Amino acid sequence: MISKEVLKKIRKLEIRTKGLVNNIFGGEYQSAFKGQGMEFSEVRAYTYGDDIRQIDWNVTARNDEPYIKIFEEEREQTLMLCVDISPSGFFGSRSQTKMELAIEVCAVIAFSAIKNNDKVGLVLFSDKIEKVVPPKKGRTHVLRLIRELYTAEPSGSKTSLADALSYVNRLLTRKSIIVLASDFEDVDFEKQHKITSQKHDLVNLVIRDRLEENLPDVGVVPFTDAETGEQKMIDTSSKKVRESYRKKVLSDQHKLAEYFLKHKMDSVNLYTNESYIRPMVDFFQRRIGRN
Repeated sequence: MISKEVLKKIRKLEIRTKGLVNNIFGGEYQSAFKGQGMEFSEVRAYTYGDDIRQIDWNVTARNDEPYIKIFEEEREQTLMLCVDISPSGFFGSRSQTKMELAIEVCAVIAFSAIKNNDKVGLVLFSDKIEKVVPPKKGRTHVLRLIRELYTAEPSGSKTSLADALSYVNRLLTRKSIIVLASDFEDVDFEKQHKITSQKHDLVNLVIRDRLEENLPDVGVVPFTDAETGEQKMIDTSSKKVRESYRKKVLSDQHKLAEYFLKHKMDSVNLYTNESYIRPMVDFFQRRIGRN
């Protein structure tokens, strides 16, 4: 039974994202993600100037005059949302958590996909596969995906991008659009990640919170790593400790950005206290510019 609170959240999210999809992201999505090829549509009589390589010789023979094949872009695609629901995603220093931001951006992308008649599926993961919803079309199906996102309660305590992507690579035999939403607080995932990028159209949504970049000066406090569960005392009043922490975080972010750039992977950095609209529009425009 879905709680009234969750139903209210879903309804508010649908209303909030509807205008964005209709006015911005629906068209951007269609232009950014082209179909996977051309498919036969019909035949018509040959006219001067047509490409003779497209002549359908069987139809031509039956009608004693030349006919050519007409092809259209194969528009229908599959979009798979792969969302990291490990404990670190439920952190947020502002008005929303990283998970709530991931849900909203995924909702916008999913509604844009069904507007273009694509199928949308969902994989929720932590250090294990938590939930899988097979790809389908339609508004009702997307609302179900959003419900699954809002009600997700991970049984795993860490993140395993490698295991999640290995599963997706086995699950999807045909080239699909993979949207991977995570804070990427994980290591040793590159092998499966690169395989996914080669097999599919991979988009990396890096979900972050600014507070994670700077330790507040609140004295000696216990810190628990959301991924490993390890706890230790940190003296946040030490400027040296705070600066060392900041340098480590920024270094990790830089390494991740360099990794995406080196392997020519699409990525978007999104922050809980900042609008996602401009970064997502910029991403779609970059994609369109490459097409």
